Amino acid sequence: MAPRRPPPQKTGRATAKTGHQSSSGELRIIGGDWRSRVLRFPDAGGVRPSPARIRETLFNWLNFHTAGSRCLDLFAGSGALGLEALSRGAAQATLVDHTPALAQSLQDNLRLLKSDKATVICQDVAGYLRAGPNTAFDIVFMDPPFRQNWLERLFPLLEAGHWVRPGGWVYVEHESELVTPVVPQSWQLHRQKTAGQVTYSLYRLDPETE
Repeated sequence: MAPRRPPPQKTGRATAKTGHQSSSGELRIIGGDWRSRVLRFPDAGGVRPSPARIRETLFNWLNFHTAGSRCLDLFAGSGALGLEALSRGAAQATLVDHTPALAQSLQDNLRLLKSDKATVICQDVAGYLRAGPNTAFDIVFMDPPFRQNWLERLFPLLEAGHWVRPGGWVYVEHESELVTPVVPQSWQLHRQKTAGQVTYSLYRLDPETE
């Protein structure tokens, strides 16, 4: 495995995670309608898509929940998670990244895929969450830059803003040496694995949460 580079500046999924794709600016969709489609994105801040083996595991976990869902991809970066969800039948996805070049690339790739099922928002993630949602999401993806303490800040914002519907799902990636921050009481850990220096977890919101 290649050694990590120093943590980059804040940007969507901008972490040199061990096991992630090299700095090629390419993303391959691994399942669904767009399976094997290769998309390009700018190498802004060292952005890395979640690797194929992790995405495959994640969407196996979500096998019966992705189709028809409304998804929110925070720190969308290359769009690896949000676009994969759309490929696998998600009804709608909102992709949030504050880096203009990455947001433009997401727009370009959606046009290339002839998809009108996604909204791209170029905005700071914390600021976006503080504004509150119009409707709660079924699935939220969070793969923030490592070693910037994003999860401690974002978990309370997701709960306070009611961003996830009761019974919905929250997916989180973080560096494996980090003890996973305490999640809201209504979140139940469904699955968790570690691959190299990445720990990834899927939580379900208590269906009885009001």
